Amino acid sequence: MTIESQKNIVLIDDDEHICEVVQFCVEIFSKWKVITARTGQEGLAVISSVRPDAILLDIQMPEMDGFAVLEELKADPQLVNIPVVLLTALVELTEPQNIAQLRVKGAISKPCHTTQISSQIAQILGW
Repeated sequence: MTIESQKNIVLIDDDEHICEVVQFCVEIFSKWKVITARTGQEGLAVISSVRPDAILLDIQMPEMDGFAVLEELKADPQLVNIPVVLLTALVELTEPQNIAQLRVKGAISKPCHTTQISSQIAQILGW
């Protein structure tokens, strides 16, 4: 019998409703804990202190967008190996060549099926 380990995921998205719904669904349908951040800067601060198992990242955000967050993560040797999954309305970013170019593990398009988001994350990350 295997016990599913507790995983921590940081969700960075400026949309409060998306943060609430995704956090609720992931925590209900898995054993994972979701810590939300509403800005890129806040997300980077949370990531530095929590060292999550994965990051769910929106791309379109005011001030510091997801691309800038990715650059910061890749520039930090302590954070560069944390897997990132994009949560984006930009359909072209879900294309395999763009996922490879951005050096992320995968992408989930918005609007997403919130009841399936845990299984999508698990599939992308091999959990």
